Formats: sequence, C-alpha cells, structure tokens
Amino acid sequence: MRKFGENERKEAEEHVRALLRLIGDDPAREGLLETPARVVRSFEEYFSGYGQSPAEHLERTFEEVEGYDELVLVSDIDVYSHCEHHMVPFVGKAHVGYIPKGRVVGLSKLARVVDLFSRRLQVQEKLTVQIAEAIESSLSPQGVAVVLQCQHFCMCYRGVKKAGSWTTTSRLRGIFLRDEAARLELLTLLGLRRGIGVGD
Repeated sequence: MRKFGENERKEAEEHVRALLRLIGDDPAREGLLETPARVVRSFEEYFSGYGQSPAEHLERTFEEVEGYDELVLVSDIDVYSHCEHHMVPFVGKAHVGYIPKGRVVGLSKLARVVDLFSRRLQVQEKLTVQIAEAIESSLSPQGVAVVLQCQHFCMCYRGVKKAGSWTTTSRLRGIFLRDEAARLELLTLLGLRRGIGVGD
C-alpha cells in the first residue's frame, strides 16, 4: 500500500479542512480536530490499488492438476470500491470463473485481483473488464467469466434514492462466448449459488 509522504499528507489534510469549512462546519472544533488525518489514512487504504500490478498475483501457477480443464469458479468475492463520479462507495459481490489451459492459479489470487482493481476510483463496467482482462492476459485460459453485482451509494442515498437497486455487469471471454454449454454451466452454477434456477 502506497503511503503519502509528509508534505503530501499535510497538503491533503489541509484540503480536507477546506472541505469541512465548505460544508459549513468548523475543522477546529474538538470532534473534527483529527478528522483530516483520519481521512488521509483511510484514503491510503481505500485507494491502495494504484501502483499495483495484477500480474504479481497471477504469475505463480500450478501445472500438476491431473489435466484439469473444466470450470473453476470463485463466487461471492466481496467488492468494496468507490465511484469515480461521486467518490462514494459501491459494494457487492464478484463471481470470477475461468477454464484453465494446462495451468491453474491459487484461488485466493483471484480475490486479490478483484481487490486490487476495486481499490481505485472506478465505474462498475470498467472494473468488470479490468478483472477479466488481467486474468486472460496472465493465464491465457480457454475462457474467462466475470460477473459483478453491486449496490451504488450514489443511487441509494443521493440523487434518485433507490436503495434496493442492484447493478449487474458481466464480461465473458473465450470459450464462454463460443460454447453454449460452457456458458450454461456457468450460469447454472451461479444460479444454484443463489438457490434459483436458470430461467427463474
């Protein structure tokens, strides 16, 4: 995680104080004295995905898998990100699958790739594509599938204020585009994970 330098930190904290004044509060009052420093520290964590490479997580693979060449699906990976339009959170789940071609990657590495791209200012559509393309580029599998289901706070408590709405995005590559059976298996497993059937 990138840490701000001392001068960067002081400058960022002053910007937070300016925003506090702008909204009508007093950054010198007791409850807000430490807020600028806390905000800057939280930003280091929220946006720690900058400067990281997904290839670092995906470079170590395993070939001793008895020729396994069927779907590998990791479901319900937590997504915590921030909308690049309003800098408010969107949260949800990522479902990441691929069909290997001779080698597999550790399952936790798929979750780390999701985290890496989530910890940047994002739009859900772009986040979906970035995860899929990173896996495809590093592993050269037969196919990659990424499905994201998220709730956006910019829709929940501001603007249109539709708190119950979910946004679903998907990116299918390789065999998932060409082969109906592979696509159906993916959708069936995702449906079963939620206790529903395809077509319900």
